[in-house]
Amino acid sequence: MEVAVRLDRTGGLTGQIYRQLRDAVLDGRLRRDEALPSSRELAEQLKVSRNTVMTAYERLVAEGYLTGRAGAGTFVSALSLTGPAAPQPPSGPLLPRAVWPTMPVPADFGTAPEFDFRVGAPDARLFPHVAWRRLLTNQFRPSALGTGLPVEPAGHLGLRTAIAHHLRRARTSEAHPQDVLVTCGAQQALDLIGRVLLEPGDTAAIEEPGYAPPRLVWETQGIRVAGVPVDEHGLIVDALPANARLVYVTPSHQYPTGVALSLRRRMELLAWAQRNDAAIVEDDYDSEFRYTEQQLEPLHSLDRSGRVLYVGSFSKVLLPTLRLGFLLHPPSLRHALHAAKFLTDWHTSLPIQAAMAEFVEQGMFAQHLRRVRRVYRQRHERIMAALAGPLSPYLAAVPSAAGLHLSARVRPGAADGLDRARAAGVGVTTFPEIAAAPPDPPSIVFGYGLIDVGRIDEGLAVLQRHLDAG
Repeated sequence: MEVAVRLDRTGGLTGQIYRQLRDAVLDGRLRRDEALPSSRELAEQLKVSRNTVMTAYERLVAEGYLTGRAGAGTFVSALSLTGPAAPQPPSGPLLPRAVWPTMPVPADFGTAPEFDFRVGAPDARLFPHVAWRRLLTNQFRPSALGTGLPVEPAGHLGLRTAIAHHLRRARTSEAHPQDVLVTCGAQQALDLIGRVLLEPGDTAAIEEPGYAPPRLVWETQGIRVAGVPVDEHGLIVDALPANARLVYVTPSHQYPTGVALSLRRRMELLAWAQRNDAAIVEDDYDSEFRYTEQQLEPLHSLDRSGRVLYVGSFSKVLLPTLRLGFLLHPPSLRHALHAAKFLTDWHTSLPIQAAMAEFVEQGMFAQHLRRVRRVYRQRHERIMAALAGPLSPYLAAVPSAAGLHLSARVRPGAADGLDRARAAGVGVTTFPEIAAAPPDPPSIVFGYGLIDVGRIDEGLAVLQRHLDAG
């Protein structure tokens, strides 16, 4: 392995090598049992004599930092070290803007609870790994990579065309490839929209309770974010602030309650946006998973004034680690959004885009949706049956016919039993954990993207047992 050692040629070289390697061991940059370069390799790397390195190594071995193994090399000793030093409090002349120190940075999804009702991810076991690996491998052939130079920021034309075709077929949206922008997930689309449409000090309205990332993204851009209440018909349009320049909504499957924005409210929202010269950001996440024959038209299909920006994501449907989304935007924003995308990261990974284009155009995406929709429908029905039956004294289900989660209001007196069930491994999520401004009464979410149908009944039985115990 390579070791970073920087030498000041005016001082003792052996001492410098010794101190830098010792410090690397103590602060955890070199970990126990990690192999060091041979004395010959390090000497060549640093352009010093081998004896200089050997002397430093011998001192580190003598003091217990390193150990030599006959025929194997030199390794970091298995010392009882404390590991990397704890982060120091912020100091120095350079500090971030005031919004950043309190900004949450989520860790990975973490250890799964025994009964994994967590929300926010599809089932990776259902992903067509073999077909995807073949498509992606093909994109790394020299003939597919072409010149290897960056492509236009809007994205791979084949994928943009495939997305437009899909939206016209599945969502009745008038979509044209030149108005599709490929992004690194829905999150980047929200960031680009804020950069292009809003000035610092402008107001954006979001649902409350609602999806937290839009609020966080736009607040870092100096935008004022106002929460607007949601009821059983979705966003309450009459409660929108008149000065809002933009409204973010999840009309097909409101996050996290699961309600759908009624047709009347959809028309009211479109009229409000035109009257107030505002934009609407429609996040159509999970709309592919609808379990009734009745399909709700997206706002984008109803829009006649060019005010709706439609955000979609392959990550939420196929695999979160794909980090692949898209934005369908009005033609008037085309140049600005392309420029913002270029300045942000130039373009999304081309091989992944090209593989996804093939995946959609060859019908594999539609086939995958048909297959997993049956699986998720079964999970959805199991949870709905329990909420309507044995869990109904404790939880009031919020009707929902789409998506990968169901929400329920916690009835008075059930909170303690719910806490015990969560401690016992029932991994339901509370609104405060996933949404800004959680509602009253308290509510929880059952995600069913990750849990096998065979484990749902068992997990719900554990939940009921703790709720019954009072």
